[in-house]
Amino acid sequence: MAILPIITAPDPRLKTISRPVERVDDDLRRLMDDMLETMYAAPGIGLAAIQVGVPKRVLVIDLSEEEGVRKPLYFVNPEIVDAAEEYSVYNEGCLSLPDQYAEVERPSEVTVRFLDYHGEPQEIHATGLLATCIQHEMDHLDGVLFVDHLSSLKRNMILRKLKKMQRLAETG
Repeated sequence: MAILPIITAPDPRLKTISRPVERVDDDLRRLMDDMLETMYAAPGIGLAAIQVGVPKRVLVIDLSEEEGVRKPLYFVNPEIVDAAEEYSVYNEGCLSLPDQYAEVERPSEVTVRFLDYHGEPQEIHATGLLATCIQHEMDHLDGVLFVDHLSSLKRNMILRKLKKMQRLAETG
């Protein structure tokens, strides 16, 4: 497995709409394994393929809190087939927007249909943090960042901070 470089905003690749996966094969499983390793190393709880420069409809999530216990979830071609009318608010962050957080409102529950690590069709009903995380990562597949859910004032503030951090990092 390999740790892949994570693309950070305002890189225009993050606005790419990802393509559906035609089949789950060894190459795709290797990508998902690498994505998971990258996510753990960051550390994070979710990662979409576009965040490592691969415009495919693939994401990985692991919300396990117990030290040393991993419970990865793999989603290939995920689609939300039902969403609750009730909303919840989470203070979201993103590996592509390092050290930036904001409260985002999303449906509190979703039902998601997808292919798993082996290409088998699955459907899950997610609530709480898992529902939020799935929606956040699925947004990436459509070129949407969590800051796109904020007011333009808040979004621009965060993006300016990121540009400044990048300039400082480049000048050393």
